[in-house]
Amino acid sequence: MPHSFSRVMSLTSRAQIVNRLINLFVHHFLRLLWHFLHLLVSLWYLQVCLVETTESYLISTRLLKDYKALDISKVQYLAIVIDSEDARQISKVLQLLKWLAVVGVKHLCLYDSIGVLKTYKQIIIEKLNNAVLFEELVEKGLPMDSEKMSLEFASISDGKEAIARAANLLFMKHLKLSKSGVEQKELVFTEPEMDLALKALGYRGPEPDLMLVYGPVRCHLGFSPWRLRYTEIAHMGPLKSMKYGSLIKAIYKFTTVRQNYGS
Repeated sequence: MPHSFSRVMSLTSRAQIVNRLINLFVHHFLRLLWHFLHLLVSLWYLQVCLVETTESYLISTRLLKDYKALDISKVQYLAIVIDSEDARQISKVLQLLKWLAVVGVKHLCLYDSIGVLKTYKQIIIEKLNNAVLFEELVEKGLPMDSEKMSLEFASISDGKEAIARAANLLFMKHLKLSKSGVEQKELVFTEPEMDLALKALGYRGPEPDLMLVYGPVRCHLGFSPWRLRYTEIAHMGPLKSMKYGSLIKAIYKFTTVRQNYGS
């Protein structure tokens, strides 16, 4: 009996050892597999980065003939959306605007969600030799085909205020009709009604043909959605990594794509 018991214990110990060895092997195998996959992804991103950098350089030096024929007239109104943290890099913002001026962009909207760019409004206008505020064109009734670059500064608060005032205008209109005795349907604001209210209040604004987003995320960061019905959106990456060639490529790609608008 004692001999059988020791034999069982010996088999149990061996099984535990084998089990530990298997677990150790699986652990190291999975860890090795993870590092291998991480290396493959890193190499892929490195290759993409090298290709983009090389292409950007070739475009900047005008060695790629396709990008020389840039029909900037198709970009009547350009929106530049910048992450609020990136927007504090005012030197980068100014460099981007100077590039756009060289390209020939005449009218654009500068947007960041919390309004950082608004605080630099006067500095930006002063640093650019041929720029004017968009609201000045509107106030003076000047045409949008002005020779100067017009700049509109916007933030998410503009959209919130616009919606609140438009909703209030529609509500007061509904209330006035109710008091006059006119039979009213259930109070539901439709998109066309909201659109008319926004126009009446002067919040409609031009709809950008193209939006370039500089930041870590691929979204419009709260830009007024009623101004984006037909807008093409391109993600450009962080502002600190901006490249002139990438800017030209994004604009060129937009100008060469055929757009079909529904009725």
